[in-house]
Amino acid sequence: MARRAHQSVSGAAETVRERLFALRDETNAAFMARLVPTLPPESVLGVRLPDCRALAKELCRMPDIGEFLADLPHRYLDENNLHALILNEEKDCAAAVAALDVFLPYVDNWATCDSLRPKAFKKHPPALPDECRRWMRSAEPYTVRFGIEMLMTHYLDKDFRPEYLEEVSIIKSKEYYVNMMIAWYFATALAKQYETAISYIEQRRLDVWTHNKTIRKAIESYRVPDEHRAYLRTLTIRE
Repeated sequence: MARRAHQSVSGAAETVRERLFALRDETNAAFMARLVPTLPPESVLGVRLPDCRALAKELCRMPDIGEFLADLPHRYLDENNLHALILNEEKDCAAAVAALDVFLPYVDNWATCDSLRPKAFKKHPPALPDECRRWMRSAEPYTVRFGIEMLMTHYLDKDFRPEYLEEVSIIKSKEYYVNMMIAWYFATALAKQYETAISYIEQRRLDVWTHNKTIRKAIESYRVPDEHRAYLRTLTIRE
């Protein structure tokens, strides 16, 4: 995963960090540290999401906010989450992709990754599936996770294409948070595109862990009909 030593912190980056420290919540920090066990607890300030969102909307108007965005890697989970929420405000697709390509190699946890939902992608720009493919080919696990998540978020409804299932199914990873996202993607596909997605489970196209996790997530979903849940239970692979 891309990393570099911190250089001198810009004035804007220091100002942002001071704002985050003013919002820190030790009780929430302890809770978040348990949810994100891949990070050291001391890197979690515990800024609550509504406060982080409000700060992101304010900072988007700060002329030198680019200095904070360029100050990578960030030291705290909360800085990464704030960075993600600022990028979410971008409404131009090309600008959003460019900013993501800078930031994604430094994303080191699922919480920040799953916070990335750029407004620019809501209209499903034609170039986005190709960008998702590129992200899914990355060596960085959270970049892969993000690419899958964007396909799941934007391309399992009217813009769905069967080849997207194939492209996700061929991803092979030893990373827990990548395989969990693959399972989440296929469980959602079973809710929204059942007739196409079910063959991937019937034919055991996923590794055993991901296959079984997909079934578990699908049968826990209220969006999957009872008859589909009953059938999916019969497809669990007994290890």
